[in-house]
Amino acid sequence: MAQQKRDYYEVLGVSKNATEDEIKKAYRQIAIKYHPDRNPGDKAAEEKFKEAAEAYNVLHDPEKRQQYDQFGFNSPFGGGGGGFEGFGGSMNMDDIFSMFGDIFGGHAGFGGFGRSARPQQHRGSDLRLKVRLTLEEINQGVTKKFKVRKDVPCTHCHGTGAEDGSGTETCPTCHGSGVITHTTQSIFGMMQTQGVCPTCQGQGQVIKNKCHVCSGTGVVKGEEVVEIKIPAGVAEGMVVNVPGKGNAGQRNGVNGDIQVFIEEEGHNLFIRDGNDLIYNLLLDFPTAALGGEVEIPTIDGRTLKVKIENGTQPGRTMRLRGKGLPAVQGYGSGQGDLVVNISVYVPKTLSREERKALESFKDSDNFKGDRQTKESIFNRFKNYFA
Repeated sequence: MAQQKRDYYEVLGVSKNATEDEIKKAYRQIAIKYHPDRNPGDKAAEEKFKEAAEAYNVLHDPEKRQQYDQFGFNSPFGGGGGGFEGFGGSMNMDDIFSMFGDIFGGHAGFGGFGRSARPQQHRGSDLRLKVRLTLEEINQGVTKKFKVRKDVPCTHCHGTGAEDGSGTETCPTCHGSGVITHTTQSIFGMMQTQGVCPTCQGQGQVIKNKCHVCSGTGVVKGEEVVEIKIPAGVAEGMVVNVPGKGNAGQRNGVNGDIQVFIEEEGHNLFIRDGNDLIYNLLLDFPTAALGGEVEIPTIDGRTLKVKIENGTQPGRTMRLRGKGLPAVQGYGSGQGDLVVNISVYVPKTLSREERKALESFKDSDNFKGDRQTKESIFNRFKNYFA
């Protein structure tokens, strides 16, 4: 059985109201304590090191933290779950050491412990799109096509940035490592810090002859038609992440993502309340008094026949189970309800025959309402204005 994940705040030993500085300080202390170079061969320490990195990767990012606070480990918007594969993206030990180094102002070690960094890959920037959905699309889920203007690999140099296959050569500044190392004396002893090489920007290689089309970047402006699948049940303000469809990374680097922000159109029949839908039914007086059968529309285009009891009062509510919107996959389950609020229509004008018929009932006790009904209405209004 897989071990249950611990709450990220618990992992770092901070409160849910912790500031960014408090989170950073807590992660730094744990990362130093359980760093693999200080605990060689200790698998338990390595797991704690990874666990702390995962927690920090989520909590130091405002957007990821907000989603985690709202959805926990079941967020459907991070790429398929929680942790490294979800909120944190796809992380390996090199990613963790890179992030660890960022905390210390470079790839850092104390008294010589640290990690030699591999040449970095450029990552393309993320793109943001807005999509406006109808309730019908939200109910079923929908695939949208967008023509996106973004950075794409240069076809002339096939994304390498080099002209005519001239290739690259080892960077003379960092000698291929992608980083430069500085050693300084501190109260902890000798401290080594590593930063990105300014000559090759962490690549470890420099281009001999830059491509004349992309000026050595390996990317140019272009367009791509992107299909984005929106899951059923999304709501206003949610963000759907589409990995790998953002701007291309320079010199055959890693593509960024597309973040799709959900907007919701109003509906002419239904009002959304979470996963429930509210429908206002206007009954004619005879049906409310005598009872009968009415048709109620549903979000999937069908209608339901519903029995109205005789003597149905204005303000009554009916709940049709499972006829609302579905829960977002990965967060919650089942279907919301369709809530029917009943009002009774009172005609503004009457024919002579209609007026005469109603006047004949004017003095009837049945049309005056019993004492219990009057008290119920009185208490309802009293509570409303209290």
